[in-house]
Amino acid sequence: MHSLWTRRKALSGLGVVLSLTLASPQALAQATQSVKIKDNSGEVTVPLKPKTVLVYDLGALDIIQTLGGDVSGVPNQAVPEMLSKFKDASKYPHIGSLFEPDYEKIKALKPDLIIAGNRTLPKIAELKKFAPVLDVTLDNQNQMQHVYRNIRSIAAIYGVPEKGEQQISEIETAITDFKGKVAGKGDALFVMTNGGKLSVYGPGSRFDMVYSVFGVSPIKNEIEVSKHGQAVSFEYLLKTNPEWLLVLDRDAAIGKEGDAARKLLDNKLMHATKAWRKQQIVYLNAANWYILSNSSPTAIKENLKQLSDAFSK
Repeated sequence: MHSLWTRRKALSGLGVVLSLTLASPQALAQATQSVKIKDNSGEVTVPLKPKTVLVYDLGALDIIQTLGGDVSGVPNQAVPEMLSKFKDASKYPHIGSLFEPDYEKIKALKPDLIIAGNRTLPKIAELKKFAPVLDVTLDNQNQMQHVYRNIRSIAAIYGVPEKGEQQISEIETAITDFKGKVAGKGDALFVMTNGGKLSVYGPGSRFDMVYSVFGVSPIKNEIEVSKHGQAVSFEYLLKTNPEWLLVLDRDAAIGKEGDAARKLLDNKLMHATKAWRKQQIVYLNAANWYILSNSSPTAIKENLKQLSDAFSK
């Protein structure tokens, strides 16, 4: 009983309540255990250490992998190298796409828990007909808080809260280290290239984390906050003329061959910008920023390492 109380206390400290039905030693052995945790909807009660988990969010998939957990079904989706083991459909059955779940596959797998996020958000109500759903959706204004929430919630579900706290500690250390390197290095602009077109993202956007959390200084010009960013021209980049350009090549992120962003930016107008002349254009890890949307511990740490190396030169 002492070890049980210790476990309950540890989980409670993470905002988790462990529910057990205790009647007798026999009942204890057969008890259904569950955890009440925080997700995007507020609080949800889900099984503790579920056996059959279906995942419709790649950030959550990385959290589970990082914590040493396993899953029973994944979306039919191109994944970055860090999630390459989940390409094996014989071990990890495909359960539809991020946008269109395969309800027949879900029914056949009889899940104990389904995890879904931003891209599957419109389908969550339907998914709840099959099993409890953990909604790991992030919003632009509280990205890091929600990442930490998801790490803690998934760690609690898998019964390893201490591993979740270790991941959070590593991320916070990396953020603190990068802030020290980026301080005083001038303003920066987040640019996405897509099929020969340019769009920019500022504070409050889907890539807000680079400014509000990582400490990169934004340009003074106000940037429209929208899902697809603010469409701009090369003239805009020259006029605003930031010290740094952080470039996300969407074509590379979705698996198209070639080096579209580098070729697109190699022109006379760009050659006149401070970022080009100072060689301060950073071509970001496209899969981490676009596919994973900066929602996984591995992606966040890799992104901080890349930025830290760039701003240290």
